[in-house]
Amino acid sequence: MVTTKSTPQGDLVSVPALLFRNASQFGSAPAYREKEFGIWQSWTWAQTAQEVREMALGLLVLGLKRGDHVAIIGRNRPAHYWSMVAVQMCGAIPVPLYQDAVAEEMAYVLEHAGARFVICGDQEQVDKVIEVQQRIDHIDQVVYTDKRGLRKYDHSAMNWMQDVQAEGRAAETRLAGELDARIAELTYDSTCVMLYTSGTTGKPKGVVLSNQNIIETSRNSSEFDDLRSSDSVLAYLPMAWVGDFIFSIGQAYWSGFCVCCPESAHTMMTDLREIGPSYYFAPPRIFEQQLTDVMIRMEDAGRFKKWLFDRYMAVARRVGPALLDGKEVSAWDRLAYALGHLFVYGPLKNTLGFSNVRVGYTAGEAIGPEIFDFYRALGINLKQLYGQTEAGVFITQQPDGEVRSDTVGVPSPGVEVKIDDDGEVHYRSPGVFVEYYKNPESTASTKDAEGWVATGDAGFFEEGTGHLRIIDRAKDVGKMADGSLFAPKYVENKLKFYPDILEAVVFGRDRDMCTAFINIDLNAVGNWAERNNVAYASYQELAGHPRVLETIANHVGEVNRSVAEDPMLSGCQIHRFVVLHKELDADDGELTRTRKVRRAVIGDKFNDLVGALYDGSRTVSTETEVTYEDGRKGSIKATLTVCDAEVVTPGSKAMAAE
Repeated sequence: MVTTKSTPQGDLVSVPALLFRNASQFGSAPAYREKEFGIWQSWTWAQTAQEVREMALGLLVLGLKRGDHVAIIGRNRPAHYWSMVAVQMCGAIPVPLYQDAVAEEMAYVLEHAGARFVICGDQEQVDKVIEVQQRIDHIDQVVYTDKRGLRKYDHSAMNWMQDVQAEGRAAETRLAGELDARIAELTYDSTCVMLYTSGTTGKPKGVVLSNQNIIETSRNSSEFDDLRSSDSVLAYLPMAWVGDFIFSIGQAYWSGFCVCCPESAHTMMTDLREIGPSYYFAPPRIFEQQLTDVMIRMEDAGRFKKWLFDRYMAVARRVGPALLDGKEVSAWDRLAYALGHLFVYGPLKNTLGFSNVRVGYTAGEAIGPEIFDFYRALGINLKQLYGQTEAGVFITQQPDGEVRSDTVGVPSPGVEVKIDDDGEVHYRSPGVFVEYYKNPESTASTKDAEGWVATGDAGFFEEGTGHLRIIDRAKDVGKMADGSLFAPKYVENKLKFYPDILEAVVFGRDRDMCTAFINIDLNAVGNWAERNNVAYASYQELAGHPRVLETIANHVGEVNRSVAEDPMLSGCQIHRFVVLHKELDADDGELTRTRKVRRAVIGDKFNDLVGALYDGSRTVSTETEVTYEDGRKGSIKATLTVCDAEVVTPGSKAMAAE
């Protein structure tokens, strides 16, 4: 039986306390679902509390001490979420890691955190830890949740999670008092989790978040969007990312809603359709990819279906957002939209898995306005939020009825936001992190004595609406040689609206013109090549095909015309570009594990290509080191075409770039 005596009802000062409350109030309601072998398994809140308690007792049997750091590496599974709460019950600190990190990246975090215990998802993660153990001697215990392939491993310091739980059940009488005492010691100031930053500018930093940070942020944000115990969410984002922790543990435990885990990354979209969550979050890249898939399918559709889609999407773009916000719309437009919902929007939302979405969010990177408006036009209540790991996610949110593509909303409940003289955004809230682990210098430079945190982003508040607009990373925003504003992310997001373009990196700071690297989307462009009988043998060959370069040039020209309409950013038009011969990859250090561009790394690594963009070259030969999935290194040689783009003088007709 689960006991709640260690945490008085109503004294909700820790995540375990919220778990006990949910087991009492929503005991028979679903807390977790997981699809395994094609079948959805469910656990109620009462069952979850029992599973977590057994894990905690088992970890005590293995010798987990107060204050220990426990690394958790694996995909989204109920057992991994339970283990984070079980670790907290023991007075220890969970440290989730990115499961796709290579051993070298994992070694840094494990060593920096001083992890004594590691909980692994499967054989792949166990193998990485074993490799790391050759250099790190403080890892005492490895626990794994999937035992396939591990039968012949040395189990002297390695255990299957179900065996750990069995040991916990057997030790209930002996260790129940110790566990209850540790739970009772938890306070608002106790560390809830340590999450590592993505490391866009250097080594990742360990962000220490307290129970107060997580619970206050979860309570305020849940009340803001009226999240309920009847809601459900699909947990598919990296467990090491603060957003997943807030949505899948913080808000889930505060509101009591159900967390659904897909069978694998490959089945995520199918599982999303089956679950039909009412609360959904995705970074812009997910929405970009879904839109790309839709556009690819429509290109393959019959003539009538394509006509129907185009006709009713035009109606949706005109009146869909207004209907969503409850604004006045003519009866004729309402009828047209209703027909569109019958023929197009309803089936499309069902295909995407968005039929039941009541609240949807995107964050992490700025989303292209055209992409954002597409989903709003379908009647999906997609909103933007602005947040950071150091804030426990939420800094600003968009209230219902005040949703726009060019702002990130108003300060979240309990959050204060100000703009300093240099245009950098600062905030203060109950969610502000405690410290950077073992890094007092960075803590002091990021958070001042009054609790204000410097975001590193440049922005401003709109007059009249009070909404915050983020321009770009403060370090990336600068001036062109002629003094005009340079904000690369603004242009990059416009480029990524096109299904053919997967990623873009814009250069131009202190230069006389902007240039760009572009990655094609292999799925979208490959589909086009198949339909047009264009033969290719590799990504590199397709990326350099003349017809592909012509298509990308047209997209860049269209973006330039759009950018020219903004008087503040019209100087950011792209004059020349290169379509890269390889995809930017986190394994090659060009992206973070959350797929944020490491701009400085890319500029240094491809400095020969940057030089060619500015010295007038028509072609450039290059050789690039790449990392294969098994960790081996190799290289790719290529001769790339440097393309000119059509630029526009604001207020005049388009003219060709010189």
